[in-house]
Amino acid sequence: MPGKKRRLALLAEARFTPFDAKTAVGMLRYRPDQVAAVIDSTRAGTTAFECVGVGGAIPVVADVGAAAGCGADSLAIGIAPQGGGLPESWRKTVRQAIERGWDVLSGLHVFLADDRELAAAAARSGATLLDLRRPPAARTVAAARATRLDALVVLTVGSDCNVGKMTAALELTQALAGLGARAAFVATGQTGILIDGGGVAVDAVVSDFAAGAIENEVLAAGRDADVVVVEGQGALHHPGYSGVTLSLLAGSCPRALVLCHAAGRDRIRTADGAPHEIPIPPLTELARAYESAAAWVQKAEVVGVALNTLGLEEAAARAACDAAGRELGVPSTDPVRFGAGPLAEAVLALRGRTHASPA
Repeated sequence: MPGKKRRLALLAEARFTPFDAKTAVGMLRYRPDQVAAVIDSTRAGTTAFECVGVGGAIPVVADVGAAAGCGADSLAIGIAPQGGGLPESWRKTVRQAIERGWDVLSGLHVFLADDRELAAAAARSGATLLDLRRPPAARTVAAARATRLDALVVLTVGSDCNVGKMTAALELTQALAGLGARAAFVATGQTGILIDGGGVAVDAVVSDFAAGAIENEVLAAGRDADVVVVEGQGALHHPGYSGVTLSLLAGSCPRALVLCHAAGRDRIRTADGAPHEIPIPPLTELARAYESAAAWVQKAEVVGVALNTLGLEEAAARAACDAAGRELGVPSTDPVRFGAGPLAEAVLALRGRTHASPA
């Protein structure tokens, strides 16, 4: 987590669900020891596990005062909404946290530190406003420098947005470490940064320098790693977010791709006002498209499928994973439900092949 050790209250008012509160769910899954409470007055009195299936007995409370009673000393914005603005109904809660002297961590596109009212309140109370999406000062134009790395770079890519690319990357990193590999995770979005404590929110970087910002992160991570796992963003076929996906492909220069997909989803989730639905292509077509796009900079191959089976019974989830694996001829798993071991083994097998023969 950026900065000092904290006990967070995660703000997810009226949106504490697995899909709406992506940032909160990520913290509850990977950093539960740093979470004191979740704020959602519509679900107060329940637990995190009851609402989103992770976080155990961490309480859901009604307001900042109740969160303070649970030991919270900082506030984190727990959602990543389209447009990236602070919901107006949340402003009072954020101000109350600031007035207590709490630091506020935000991954919104709108920077809280640039808000005159909130910045003035923070100056009075001594609170710090940490905008996780603020881009780095350095502006680098990518030049395929990551192709020189000895480490194998893996990028998680998706059939759509919000299919589990960050989760797959984190689970894969842990599984690689469990197999004895020196694995490094590169966060490319606000939730990953909050969990890992470093990285760059690529969607907040000026487009000319987005690939360069990722290139810098991958080069730094690759100095002491056998495998660098890069968190994916967007989707190649998404009309709104394909640009960020291409920046990641060009900047990270992956040799391995893990294709992420939400089981049963057949349409891309577009912004309101889209004139027509956009179907998600078959997995084989997606794999070819991603391998083709990656090859513009460096040849890469899809080595596995990370399937998000949320909402399916276990038998149906296993069947979906088996079907995806047969379709592509690569290992397929739900990394949360069934573990990322098969993906880690496929990555290490590719690393073995690439190091056994000239590139």
